[in-house]
Amino acid sequence: MDSHPNTNVRPASARRPVTVGMLCAVAYVVMLVTRPLPDVQGILSYDPKDVVVVIGGFIFGPLTAVAISVIVSFVEMLTVSSTGPVGFVMNVVSTCAFAVPAALVYKKSRSMKGAIGSLVTGVLAMAAAMCLWNYVVTPLYQGVPRQVVAGMLPTVFLPFNLIKGTINAGLTLLLYKPVVTALRKANLVEESSSADGGGKGRVNVGVILLGAALVVTGVLLILVMLGVL
Repeated sequence: MDSHPNTNVRPASARRPVTVGMLCAVAYVVMLVTRPLPDVQGILSYDPKDVVVVIGGFIFGPLTAVAISVIVSFVEMLTVSSTGPVGFVMNVVSTCAFAVPAALVYKKSRSMKGAIGSLVTGVLAMAAAMCLWNYVVTPLYQGVPRQVVAGMLPTVFLPFNLIKGTINAGLTLLLYKPVVTALRKANLVEESSSADGGGKGRVNVGVILLGAALVVTGVLLILVMLGVL
């Protein structure tokens, strides 16, 4: 008797580009939805697309995180951004500084402890990198004296990026496992993949509470920086 292959199962070679394309689309939509949020100091905006990028990095590795970041930032520059190539570069640097170190650390330790440690690494790396890049680039395209920017590093840029990273780390903890589970059900991630860091199908209440606490804390701090609270 002839066996009939399951036509619903995508070959492994087709899964990755399909999933990466879908993550790019989701990241772009997330960016669009949050664009109306007010800017801090008129120049710093919160953007949760980093969550989608780091999830892609956790699943497929740091190079995929770079690819998603570049694609989404480029399309953003062509469609809705008013900051041109400078904004594109700053977007890519900020996102990659968060997602790439996180993906590298998680690749070596695919566990919940590894996920938390990787996100902490990503937040710190992104905050440090953006202090340097804002010091170098902001005076060039904002017309602000470098001394002014230097004074804003410890009071505006560093706190904002730490808060932004904290929110995105919390959202990643909340969303990563459900996203991986959904991708498996859609046959976009292999069932044997260790992308979820183990504990398949189990809900870690502690991680949910930690993620929620980080998000709430970060949102409150952003509101303080905006002068709302």
